[in-house]
Amino acid sequence: MSVRRQCELLGLNRSTWYYEPVPESAQNLALMRRIDEQYLRTPFFGSRRMAIWLAAAGEPVNRKRVQRLMRQMGLEAIYPKPRTSVAGAGHKIYPYLLRNVAVTRRNQVWSADITYVPLRCGFLYLMAILDWYSRYILSWRLSNSLDGDFCVEALEEALRRGRPEIFNTDQGVQFTSREFTGRLESAAVAISMDGRGRALDNVFVERLWRSVKYEEVYLHDYVTGVECHQGLSAYLRFYCEERPHQALDYQTPAQVYRGGGVAGKRSRSVGKG
Repeated sequence: MSVRRQCELLGLNRSTWYYEPVPESAQNLALMRRIDEQYLRTPFFGSRRMAIWLAAAGEPVNRKRVQRLMRQMGLEAIYPKPRTSVAGAGHKIYPYLLRNVAVTRRNQVWSADITYVPLRCGFLYLMAILDWYSRYILSWRLSNSLDGDFCVEALEEALRRGRPEIFNTDQGVQFTSREFTGRLESAAVAISMDGRGRALDNVFVERLWRSVKYEEVYLHDYVTGVECHQGLSAYLRFYCEERPHQALDYQTPAQVYRGGGVAGKRSRSVGKG
């Protein structure tokens, strides 16, 4: 069986199969993990505050170094910024469509995001697509780079399950690429994008990342990409099929998404502000 076919069956991006540890020092990798953990607690910390916090925690480090590491991890402080409507070269930025919208049914709104996942000798990027109403994870992919291919692969898999009315993302180049937006347009899906620096516009995926990291990633010291994929595969299956959610009246995302349950009141008033 070819490597391509094996990766398709496992839901792996092919670059992950050939994963080799990135050339970062052990000290930088330790710093990146601490930055990632602190960012989950204080997403409004930019590189300056993060450098001050690291120094107070016994890790004096140059701010420029923190800037580089946060950029590499895809982390950006949450705060209002000017000129948020200016798109990158050749990339169209779509308006945010979910302000004051009540989400009352499955497949009304999907969203996607990417997060950093530490390994013992490197790191990977995790991308997931989530149904807002049920919190059900429709597809996900791991990659060792931030190219857009693994995002398009996850989108194709999710669209085989159904079609949302609105698809919401941030303004990352992976989601503003013509390949990604064109696929949504061809499926007649309305595209919504967060304001830059407005991570809370995509709050349900941010909550997912917090659960993934505190309940799985930080409890395990992944060595390889394959080990990371196996651990996340088991956890995300548990998250969807077995883990009761308070916001869903203690039902599972699978129960609500597949029609066996109704989401609680908290899931009906999203996209405000």
